[in-house]
Amino acid sequence: MSRYKGKTALITGASSGIGAAFAHELARRGMNLILVARSADRLRKLADHLTAQHRVRVEVLPFDLVTDGAAERVRAEVSQRGLTVDLLINNAGFAAHGNFEEISAARDHEMVTLNVTALVDLTHAFVPQLLARGGAVINLASVLSYSPTPYMAVYGATKAFVISFSSALAEEYRGRGLRVLALCPGATETAFFDVVGSDSMIIGAKRNAKQVVATALRALERGQSVVIDGVGNAFMANLVRLLPFALAARAIAVVTRPKTAPTPRTAQASEQ
Repeated sequence: MSRYKGKTALITGASSGIGAAFAHELARRGMNLILVARSADRLRKLADHLTAQHRVRVEVLPFDLVTDGAAERVRAEVSQRGLTVDLLINNAGFAAHGNFEEISAARDHEMVTLNVTALVDLTHAFVPQLLARGGAVINLASVLSYSPTPYMAVYGATKAFVISFSSALAEEYRGRGLRVLALCPGATETAFFDVVGSDSMIIGAKRNAKQVVATALRALERGQSVVIDGVGNAFMANLVRLLPFALAARAIAVVTRPKTAPTPRTAQASEQ
């Protein structure tokens, strides 16, 4: 517990799903929290609960990370409140499922902005202090990071970026006191698949958000740079990565192909 107690974690997409599970577990371990998401009411409700239950300091920052300059505004607000971040968890993100031409260009642009640009901007904003404090970054990737993903083409590509970016930084900062981890969950019991409306995309049993968080923190403590949550997910991801890209895309398409008439569906991988 000593590696967490009294330190501060900043979690994006913190109001639900994996982000909220990180908040619960880190507060249990004695960490103070900075919770970032669009939903101010949900964040404040979570903050009040965690403060009462664990007696930790919980700050709420209701920001939309898709807007220009959001990362710098988050950094400035954290500084203004006299806080310093020891653990940055870039969890916010969303996905869209459907035929590419049926998904609006604006929505895909927003997805790239949140899943990639905001993640990189926040990492830039906080790495100097994380490096000085021997801190860590956890970036949410996905099992879909390992192959092209038809019918979720942009989402899969953004998550491939996350795993490449995180792995590169992990090596760059190896031996300098800053740990970087890419966390790759598979199907998880959050609102993601409820919104996508395609349980047929799930292979095997869903994991829950608490299990995903346990996997992440265990991997971080072991100094890993990439971790896939769940034995079954790890097996499938490593199997697919052995295939040529074209064959991998064909195999994944069997699972992700819409089972009804083409209608774009958008899912919040985590609350922005």
